[in-house]
Formats: sequence, C-alpha cells, structure tokens
Amino acid sequence: MKIIVTHSSKFDFKNEVYKPIRESVLNTEHDFYLPQEKAEEGVTKDMIKDADLVFAEISYPSTGQGIELGWANVFETPIVCFYHAGKKPSSSIKYVSKSWIEYTDGKDLIEKLSVFLSSY
Repeated sequence: MKIIVTHSSKFDFKNEVYKPIRESVLNTEHDFYLPQEKAEEGVTKDMIKDADLVFAEISYPSTGQGIELGWANVFETPIVCFYHAGKKPSSSIKYVSKSWIEYTDGKDLIEKLSVFLSSY
C-alpha cells in the first residue's frame, strides 16, 4: 500500500513521526513517502492522486498541509488524521476525514496505525 505522510514543519517530525515509522514493521509492509526525509521535498497532486492513503499528522496547523489534504479530498484519497494527545487539531479537518487517531508517543502511534491498517 502506498501511503503519503503529511505534516506541519513546526515540530520535530523527523524524530516524532518519521523515525517511528521507518523503525516499525509497517515500513516493510507498506510504501511510505515521507516528504522531508532527505531534503525539502514536497507532496504533489499526482503523488496524492496515486496514493492509497494519506496519513496526516495534524497536531500543528499548516497551510501547506491544508492544501495537500484538499487535494486528497478532491481525488477521494482516504485521509487518516493523527495527533498528539493534548493538542487541539483544527476543526475544519473534520470535513475531509472521519478517521482520527490520538497518540501519546512514537510507540503508541505505531501501535494505533498498525491496528488501523490491519482493519483497512
């Protein structure tokens, strides 16, 4: 399964999101695109259109991510939102995704994403 991960750049996404994903069994089972893993790459419309899922880390507001989620919504690419416990995601996200996952740390995130993917 091809999964695009979107997020704000206003937090330590490399350690909080990328590292747990890359070090998990999910990384061997699915094709994850982590847009800023090697450089300041971005997510394009075509990437989102061709993806099976978009995982959106929504703990921190981001205009760029909002645009990417808008594209996913238009292309009917399913969006799974996840956010750190204690954060209050933008309420407008509820219009593009019905799948929300609250997590406490990297281990909890992977456990919950694994449960979601096993039932998807």
